[in-house]
Amino acid sequence: MPERQSNLVVAQQIAVRTHRSRSIVVVLALSWIMLLAGCGGDSGSGPVDVKWDRVTCERCLMVLSDRQHSAQVRISRPDGKSKVPFFDDIGCAVVWLESQPREVRESLSTEVWMTDWRSGDWIDARSATYVPGQVTPMEYGLGAQPEPTEGGMDFTRAKEHIFEVERRFNIHDAHLDASSALESTQEAQCASVA
Repeated sequence: MPERQSNLVVAQQIAVRTHRSRSIVVVLALSWIMLLAGCGGDSGSGPVDVKWDRVTCERCLMVLSDRQHSAQVRISRPDGKSKVPFFDDIGCAVVWLESQPREVRESLSTEVWMTDWRSGDWIDARSATYVPGQVTPMEYGLGAQPEPTEGGMDFTRAKEHIFEVERRFNIHDAHLDASSALESTQEAQCASVA
């Protein structure tokens, strides 16, 4: 009988060790899963990576290919997550943002990011300096950089420039080409006179 008791004790010890091992494995697995989920989640602020040549502009639906003139806007949602639409030109981002509700436009948690026209790095669009005379996807003609430069514009002046381009050419559905916009306007005027 003592041998039988010792076998029972050994079996119980093995069962306890197996249970502990399984518990440790489960705890480690859950911890690993939570760690991975945290690494891949939305940080809630800052720019996000763009899938170049795959994602489209929220406003004009052109594919984002220009790594020196693209923009993104991060809008915080009540659930703590955020929505991040992408734009092929800062002009598209500014005009689109203007069409959003006031609480979104003016919220301190709404972030606007622009690529540096020289390096392609994401920079804060509201504190950037805008350099006119750039060739940009929608021809708003502004490149951004983090430091001031002679002839550069702050965000407020850049917005004024963008809205002036919109007023003058108002052909956002097409490529904003000043010469074709002028020709279209002249053709329309000639047609209305005839």
